[in-house]
Amino acid sequence: MIQLVKLPVKKGNAPLRIAKGHFVTNHSHINYYVDITYQKTRLSEAKDSAYQLVSNFIAGTPIDTILCLDGTAVLGTCIADELSKAGFRTINAHQTVYVVEPEYNANSQIIFRDNIQPMIRGKHVLVLMASVTTGFTAKRSIEAIEYYGGSVAGVAAIYRAVDEVGGYPVRSVYSVADLPDYESYDYRDCPYCKAGRKVDALVNSFGYSAL
Repeated sequence: MIQLVKLPVKKGNAPLRIAKGHFVTNHSHINYYVDITYQKTRLSEAKDSAYQLVSNFIAGTPIDTILCLDGTAVLGTCIADELSKAGFRTINAHQTVYVVEPEYNANSQIIFRDNIQPMIRGKHVLVLMASVTTGFTAKRSIEAIEYYGGSVAGVAAIYRAVDEVGGYPVRSVYSVADLPDYESYDYRDCPYCKAGRKVDALVNSFGYSAL
């Protein structure tokens, strides 16, 4: 059974919930499951996380659109509100921030329909994720934004295990510094698998499924 514990809060009021074990993602094997559920779904924690994230952004950086991956639309809306309060610039006609979610085709590539493309093309787009561990998904998002004619305004997440993706720094509330023994392994080099330790759960942006 997965046992989640709360990390001590260093700032704000939104604790990070974690579980240690042997977990499998789409791209790697990891020794911690980082649960972002409440920051994505509970308004009070989403607001607090949004405030913490925006305080890490570079003042004066224009953000026109927030691309919300991993089910972070609630958090993205709170960030848009915080950006408005903090006076961040936007080139949008109504001086407001667009909050959009990606659509995926059969090849798992991000696509934007004709009605959404004007919110990407020529805009400064912030990539928002629940967590950035390998950076693989963030890179695909950056490529999609650039393909549709947008400019990447940055990458943000609740938790990050890498400092930058595609040359863009990753802003986060929590980082690998809060989990100094966090490890991510290629499935071919996982020490847990080599030692015969069973997988505790399959994990993705929606949560975990214990095995």
